[in-house]
Amino acid sequence: MARCLALLGMVATHVLVARDPDGSLSFGQALAGGRASALFAVLAGVSIALMTGRRLPVTGSARGRASAGLAVRAVLVAAVGLVLGEVGSGIAVILTYYGVVFVLALPFLGLSARSLALLAAGWLVVAPVVSHLVRPSLPERQYASPTWGQLVADPGGLLAELTFTGYYPAVPWLAYVLAGMAVGRLDLTSRRTAGLLVAGGAAAALLATAASRVLTAGTEVQRALLVEPPAQDVDGAALLDRIAAGLPGTTPTGGSWQWLLVVAPHTATPFDLLQTTGSALLVIGAALLALSVAGAVTGRAVALFFGAGAMTLTLYSVHVVARSQGFLPDTLRDSYLFHVLLLLGIGSVFAATRSRGPLEGLVGAASRAAAGRSGP
Repeated sequence: MARCLALLGMVATHVLVARDPDGSLSFGQALAGGRASALFAVLAGVSIALMTGRRLPVTGSARGRASAGLAVRAVLVAAVGLVLGEVGSGIAVILTYYGVVFVLALPFLGLSARSLALLAAGWLVVAPVVSHLVRPSLPERQYASPTWGQLVADPGGLLAELTFTGYYPAVPWLAYVLAGMAVGRLDLTSRRTAGLLVAGGAAAALLATAASRVLTAGTEVQRALLVEPPAQDVDGAALLDRIAAGLPGTTPTGGSWQWLLVVAPHTATPFDLLQTTGSALLVIGAALLALSVAGAVTGRAVALFFGAGAMTLTLYSVHVVARSQGFLPDTLRDSYLFHVLLLLGIGSVFAATRSRGPLEGLVGAASRAAAGRSGP
């Protein structure tokens, strides 16, 4: 359910306009901007925890096998992302970054829920500061999405984009995966756990938003923000309204440190990471609560309706291809309803037949082979 909502949220940010005709932030952007992709990343962490022992982390040789399987999964997901980067969809494809974050998470597979939660909290503060300091010395981003051509022509630049300068910079984004791993180490059958995720997630999101707005309301802070691009406005309030629709993954390289105080989508600041992590935890907790009260019949109906969430790698790829120029008539390419019906329809068919998505099957088989396991 949560994965399906994340998928539909990302589709909304790709298809729907960010601003209404009157210039105000559109409902779709206000709801899903930055949050849908963060939910994907947090769910990646949950998946990693579920694949590596759930509440009891794998150890010894079992951890080595799990790490090998996850490494193969990461490489294949990243490779799919590089292919999708070539299709000319205009979408900043997340999958290659996703693969890199999987690799960065491998050293933390043996940690408990408490240790992972503490590490995630520290990471979302420290990593943006490190990024702010190192990005001026790194090559500037050249591509909207990583591609195979970039891997061949400029591997160093690609590495810089994947880790720090790109749209979904893996080093700051590791905070999402660590938070998700902490969730995956909890008792997810407990309503108490679900309730805590809802309450804690909502509190974190609200706190981050409120604190950022207070801190960026000061004249000195707004003056500092106006020194750097994209500050072309005559006052700080207009700038803050502009970036409410999001930035391309990072704050301005070489900008003043006050940029770390903003909470806008895709800025990878501490406040952005905290707010979007909180919203992700809220959605996951709400999904757990919803399913905990559903009976067998209702639960099966939910599984069919949200079946797209069980094959998001395949369906995200379908969506990217469907958004490519010339593949579909513009009326369909630019129709959010069409994309929603397409993805939900395919997902429901696969769920009804209890089939795996083709890319999920391929990646899963290779991952199991690397881990020396058999089975689903």
